[in-house]
Amino acid sequence: MKHVDMRSLTPEAQEERRRQVIGLRQAGQTYAAIAAQVGLTQTGVFDICKRFAEHGPAGLKSKPRGPEPGHGTLLTAEQEAEVQALMRQQMPDELGLDFALWSRAAVQALVWQRFGVAVAVRTMGTYLARWGYTPQKPLRRAYEQDPAAVRRWLRREYPAIAARAKAEGGVIFWGDESGLRSDDVRGRSYAPRGETPVVRPNHRRANVGLISAVTNRGEVRWMILNGAIKAPTLIRFLERLMRDAGRKVFLILDRLQVHRARLVRDWLAGCEAQIEVFHLPAYSPELNPDEGVNGDVKQVVTAKPLARSKSQLKQTVVNHMRSLSRRPDRIRAFFRHPQFRYAA
Repeated sequence: MKHVDMRSLTPEAQEERRRQVIGLRQAGQTYAAIAAQVGLTQTGVFDICKRFAEHGPAGLKSKPRGPEPGHGTLLTAEQEAEVQALMRQQMPDELGLDFALWSRAAVQALVWQRFGVAVAVRTMGTYLARWGYTPQKPLRRAYEQDPAAVRRWLRREYPAIAARAKAEGGVIFWGDESGLRSDDVRGRSYAPRGETPVVRPNHRRANVGLISAVTNRGEVRWMILNGAIKAPTLIRFLERLMRDAGRKVFLILDRLQVHRARLVRDWLAGCEAQIEVFHLPAYSPELNPDEGVNGDVKQVVTAKPLARSKSQLKQTVVNHMRSLSRRPDRIRAFFRHPQFRYAA
């Protein structure tokens, strides 16, 4: 008779087979007779009866396969904790490893560097899964960014601006500029395998600039630019922003050179009662919620058919910005993003 491999059965089927064995044994049948009826070896029947005699009904339960968590591992619990702490705090190149991101091979190299323990790449993947680590697209942070300045902005500088705006009955706007090109194609297009899709932009591309400002209440102000922003254009936008707000404006910008031009500073000096400008830490676009508008515009515009002229590209941007102006809920959603939530 062909014997049943218990490992091929589900845990529930295994337990049912064991209960059958115990029932037949309690009815007085021999190990050989039981083995013949249930399709097991005599040794298998004997082992089941022995487990039942030692542990009772609990001995019939199926246990998780493989070693117990932490048993037979190459790394100690302390070593595992150290590796996880290093991965959370630093990137591989900061630890002298020849990797840009934390891949399985990078973690493998870290384990060898720190502990001299050789772990297979596949095994390293098992460790990462057990720790709850998943592969993720990293956020970008400029190498030149000063982390201390970012912490100071989040803990002291911005809260002070928000307190002043509230006390003076003003409104905080976050401003930024962006550029769009008629030949900018993003995303992916389905096609048969091996037949890469082809798009046909104009050889002479068109460019359009956009300056915008948003509040955490969903307000948005914007202006189309014909080229790179210059001080007089920025002043014209600030005049409109100040007029439309109807109260004092606290405007937060990045440290683009034109934002700090002498002409702009001189103009602001004469309008301190109506508008003040503050600057984010250098190389910190992830602190500006208006980046959400920039990303939204580029995503929508590049999903449209390619513009064949500057006027067509401009009209596409205008249409989308008018749509955003009527959707304060969409603007507020940008502030709910984890990196902008501090400004919500």
